[in-house]
Amino acid sequence: MHNREFFQKYIEVFYKENSKLNLISKNDEKFLWEKHIYDSLSIEKFFEKYSHFIPENLLDIGCGGGFPSVPVALCYPNIKVTALDSIRKKINAVENIKSQLNIENLFPLCERAENINGKFDMITSRAVASLDKLCAYALPLLDGYFAAYKSVKVDEEIKKAQNILKRFNAEVVDVIEYKLPLKENFTRNLVIIRKISPLQTV
Repeated sequence: MHNREFFQKYIEVFYKENSKLNLISKNDEKFLWEKHIYDSLSIEKFFEKYSHFIPENLLDIGCGGGFPSVPVALCYPNIKVTALDSIRKKINAVENIKSQLNIENLFPLCERAENINGKFDMITSRAVASLDKLCAYALPLLDGYFAAYKSVKVDEEIKKAQNILKRFNAEVVDVIEYKLPLKENFTRNLVIIRKISPLQTV
C-alpha cells in the first residue's frame, strides 16, 4: 500500500475543498488518512488476491468527496475511474481535486446510477446504502467484479441482498476483512460480487 507521503498533496487539496463544502465532518478531518484514504486503498487487498483480473474501467457509485475513486485513480493510473454522484457540489469538489492534481484517468460525473449506460469491469461503492440497494444500482452495469465497502454487520446485509442477487444471476464470491489503522478496533469488509457465468449454472 502507498504510504501517507505519496498522498500529501492530495491531503492538502482535500482539506482546502473540505473547508468550503464540508465533504467530511470536521471531527473526521483528523482521521482523513485512517478512515477515508487508507480505507479506500483496501481495494489493493482485492487486487492482490485476484491478481489475474486487471480492470480497464471502474465506476465508483456515490463517490461523495471522492472515496474511494480519487485514491484509486491516483494509485492505478492505468484504470479509467468514473466518480459518480448525483449531488453537484460533491462532483464539483472532485472536479477541483482532479484539476489541481492533474489526475488524467479520473472522470467525475454528476448523475444517478440508474441513468447510466454501458458496462464496467469493476464497480465500487463506499458508505452509500445497504447492500441490496447497491446491488440494484451496480449489477445492471457490471461486467466483472463489484466491491462494496462494508462494516462488520456484513452477514445481515448479504442475507437481505439474496433476492436481488438472484434476479441478476450474481453471487457473493468473497468477503475480504481488514482493519483500519486506529487505536480502537475498526474492522471493515470488502464484499466481492460477480455475475455467475452460464457455465457455472449447470
